[in-house]
Amino acid sequence: MNHTSSRRRLRRFVALAIFLLAAPMAYGADSQLAPIRITPERRQLIGLKFAKVVRKNVSDRLETTGNIETDERLQGYVQTRFAGWIEQVFANSTYQYVRRGQPLFTIYSPDLVSTENEYLLAIDARKRVAESSVADVTTYALSLVDSAAERLKLWNVSPREIARLERERTVRRAVEIDSPMSGYIVERNALPNMYVQPETRLFTITDLSKVWIYAAVFQDEIGKIRPGDPATVTVDAYPGASFDGRVDFIWPQIDLMTRTAKVRCEFKNPKGQLLPGMFAHVALDLPMGEQTVIPDTAVLRTGTHNVAFIDRGAGYLTPAEIELGPHVGDEFIVRKGLEPGQQIVSSANFLIDSESQLQAAAGAFVPPPPGVDANAGRPSAQPLPEASIEFSSDPNPLARGHDKALVTLRDSKGAPISGAQVTLSFYMAAMPAMGMAAMRAQGTGQDMGNGKYVASIELPSGGTWSLTITASKDGRTIATKEMNVSVSGSMAM
Repeated sequence: MNHTSSRRRLRRFVALAIFLLAAPMAYGADSQLAPIRITPERRQLIGLKFAKVVRKNVSDRLETTGNIETDERLQGYVQTRFAGWIEQVFANSTYQYVRRGQPLFTIYSPDLVSTENEYLLAIDARKRVAESSVADVTTYALSLVDSAAERLKLWNVSPREIARLERERTVRRAVEIDSPMSGYIVERNALPNMYVQPETRLFTITDLSKVWIYAAVFQDEIGKIRPGDPATVTVDAYPGASFDGRVDFIWPQIDLMTRTAKVRCEFKNPKGQLLPGMFAHVALDLPMGEQTVIPDTAVLRTGTHNVAFIDRGAGYLTPAEIELGPHVGDEFIVRKGLEPGQQIVSSANFLIDSESQLQAAAGAFVPPPPGVDANAGRPSAQPLPEASIEFSSDPNPLARGHDKALVTLRDSKGAPISGAQVTLSFYMAAMPAMGMAAMRAQGTGQDMGNGKYVASIELPSGGTWSLTITASKDGRTIATKEMNVSVSGSMAM
């Protein structure tokens, strides 16, 4: 390798490094992108890779934490429907487990005793007139019994106590009050000798056969969750064990401090292992149906736009602005801008984007040849161009200042082509780190006959320039050539 080639490569490397460092600062919200063409050599050099846009069933998994709480729908209160004095308390401790129908306490109530006496008198009267031939008398006696029994039921006297009255025909001073449900006593206010009114809350009982877990989900992930989604929970108390449930409700409010919303999950708890107040690890499985997805490495995110580069064939890449959905694993859901089956760039997007910006700034992009459809990537009806371009310069190599660019245009058989329009566009990217703005120089080749064209170019700086040569005839492009050229001399400051 000679010294000139080494210096040339070094200058290219330094220029590229400075540009890559400066590009994030120079990249603005209004930056424009243009289609580009990548040769096989450059593709290999930058490690360009491709991926296909696919349509498939997508599901996500969201892991978070939460706290176990009681199911409010399985809570109940114990209150009397009459005033009286509590005498004995059988359920006398908090978190004692009671079953439905189990006696909780006894209570003495003058009103209840009076009603029970009326019930016994009505039963006796019914018995005395049972043989009466007067139908109205028998009917009246039966209605008195039914009325007294109904009053006892409305006061929530247990069927067991009513059956005892009929069997023993005696009124007890105190009546047992039974539990209306099975569960744990989480609040107890009943004490011996306590006078109670109907509004007095004596016990609060909760059933822990089902529990709620409130999972904390950040606001940007709430849109993925739907009621009914599967949920799995683990707790440190039972290593290796997991419990299955489902999403029951999403709170319509965001916590201003944590920016999270509560997602209520319902879990069966037949063995009572999940205790209120426990800290839990929650995993939500979120089926999202059939979606169009691409690798997340295929997306260039500029802050205001999301861009993917579509492979149109023959090395041509076109940028497409896309609308993204949720990020699922290592993929993005695409809402708009791409179709399943398209091939897109999945690596080196930043370098491709930089090249596309250069093309847009220089206005130097040459459309794909007629044989390549830039929109569909399929061969068109027009034949591929059959012209070739040869480039040289005076001086050679080019130097800072005034230069002459020499272009030779030949057809596929090597015959010279005259009467064409030849344009040359030189472009050097901005280098903010060196205080250099982007530079451009253009020239139009004069037809010198025999397929030769000469253009005068004024290059304001030494360094590596991007050169695009376009030849057209009869209103259509017949040949294009892109290349990098080295210009001797100092760089403009």
